[in-house]
Amino acid sequence: MRFTVAGMLLEACVLGALRCRPTYGYELTQSIQTAIDVSESTLYPVLRRLLQSGMLETFDEPFDGRNRRYYKITNQGEAALMDAVEVWRGYKQSVEALLMGGSES
Repeated sequence: MRFTVAGMLLEACVLGALRCRPTYGYELTQSIQTAIDVSESTLYPVLRRLLQSGMLETFDEPFDGRNRRYYKITNQGEAALMDAVEVWRGYKQSVEALLMGGSES
């Protein structure tokens, strides 16, 4: 079973996936789909938002006679990812407490 992820968590997942190296859209989708349920039609608007907010940048490289667009995390994106990781830790702890039948104290 996979949980559907949207909004800020999906943006953080994209930033995290791009942290190690620049990646093109299809490869990024495949990578993210190993962990969460997301389609390309969902992912590309997220990429556009992250580009517009300065958290990603793009560059093109030739591939099989055409250009392939790569996405790269920026310093601003790195900072946003670090903030998201901190928020995620607290969120994860709260959700785990609920799932395990208790409540966070």
